[in-house]
Amino acid sequence: MGKNNNSPSGEKFKSKIGGQALIEGIMMIGIEKGAMACRLPDGSIDLETWEENNGKTAPWYKKTPLVRGCVSFVTSMIKGYKYMMKSAEKQLTEEEKAEQENSSGIFDVIMYIGMLLGTVLAVGLFVFLPKWIVGLFKSVQDLRIIRSVLEGIVKIIIFVGYMTLVSCMKDIRRQYEYHGAEHKTIACHEAELPLTVENVRRQTRFHKRCGTSFIFIVLIVSIFVMCFVPFTVTWKRVVASIVLLPLIVGISYECIRLAGNSDNLFTRILSAPGLAMQRITTREPDDSMIEVAITALKECIPENKDDDRW
Repeated sequence: MGKNNNSPSGEKFKSKIGGQALIEGIMMIGIEKGAMACRLPDGSIDLETWEENNGKTAPWYKKTPLVRGCVSFVTSMIKGYKYMMKSAEKQLTEEEKAEQENSSGIFDVIMYIGMLLGTVLAVGLFVFLPKWIVGLFKSVQDLRIIRSVLEGIVKIIIFVGYMTLVSCMKDIRRQYEYHGAEHKTIACHEAELPLTVENVRRQTRFHKRCGTSFIFIVLIVSIFVMCFVPFTVTWKRVVASIVLLPLIVGISYECIRLAGNSDNLFTRILSAPGLAMQRITTREPDDSMIEVAITALKECIPENKDDDRW
């Protein structure tokens, strides 16, 4: 990659390794292994690894077009939440850990309630609210295509506004910095440079196969899919959106694979909104964050590097 955020890509191959920023840490998922590295309060780096099966011997549902997108989305959500909670626990003091152990049952209940509320909030903000807002305008209620486009635009506005708003929070800003470290480290790996802090620091923090880009593609694909839904009643359109979500996610996953593997006018247009959004969801990391990202990534590189190529 280049020497600044706007430089052209210097990647020599496209890696299958993906990651996620955690609380003071980073999770990486590779073909054969997954890893979570976290910076502990004492300054040391804690590392956890586990086995993965995302290669040639992966089950059919991880390799079948459309199906693999839904499976990847669900498993990413589950793993992401699981290791987000784990990374938070690693920041606790011994006294706080002891208190948590004494009330572990209550903590589990709170965690599941949090997941439920998060799901309800997402459905409310990105499924119900856009359709309700557009449904207020009587002039477009029966114009299926125009209504779908307007719902999509409102959805994008809500998403951008939400991400911009939460980026003002100190803890979220640090997480965005770790997100930048994750992207820059993967970029260094794809440029086939030694994984050193100096080399990673020079890479771009923008990546076409990022989860942020995926969400934007989901929003765009949902506009086209909803154009074929004949319902004009708001609650029916909400139900249709939920029912069609697996199809929308499956198509979006194939689109981001195409955008990540090809470089032409269509894929550049497809990737542009997500890359622009990464100016909000990624920040320049410090060297200590890069060290954490390198620690996690190194564990996920397979012995046979050809297995890591898209």
